Amino acid sequence: MSDDHDNGIDGDLPESLLPYDDWVEDAYREVMLRALEHAAVEGLPGDHHFYLTFLTNFPGVDIPARLRAQYPHDMTIVLQHQFWDLKVNRETGIVSVGLSFGGIGSMLVIPVAAITAFADPHVRMALRFSTDEPEEDFEIETEETAEDIEPVKPPAPHEDAQVVSLDAFRKRPPGGDKN
Repeated sequence: MSDDHDNGIDGDLPESLLPYDDWVEDAYREVMLRALEHAAVEGLPGDHHFYLTFLTNFPGVDIPARLRAQYPHDMTIVLQHQFWDLKVNRETGIVSVGLSFGGIGSMLVIPVAAITAFADPHVRMALRFSTDEPEEDFEIETEETAEDIEPVKPPAPHEDAQVVSLDAFRKRPPGGDKN
């Protein structure tokens, strides 16, 4: 029995008049924000840890000049054992956190809109976000130089602190390791 109505099975899907993609991305960002808020209040349970990738040249990103020079476009940070003062401010749309780079403590201020990826490798959960990249590199105007800013002293290392190996997340050739 045939029907005059196209059910879309054989053809392309019609363009949606509802912004489903935006709604799904908003829901994913909400998951990320809840995870960050939980870690800010309760700490990270068990072996959970977060990778946050963000655009360093996005308006409102505030990181030390040496990190901006080293990562002119984007940067991935790991929140695991040695971070402090993690805060999520939903009103301003900002995430801030203290991290140590080369033994020098630094505060990073990251607009939520600058975040392009969030992952918790412990449970193999990863989210990617679209973002409107700035048309040209954005520079924060300041009269201070990196030398004028007093380094933040990182807290004492956590007893369980360890180097995280990314080998577990790299693709392996078919057949596994033959070493």
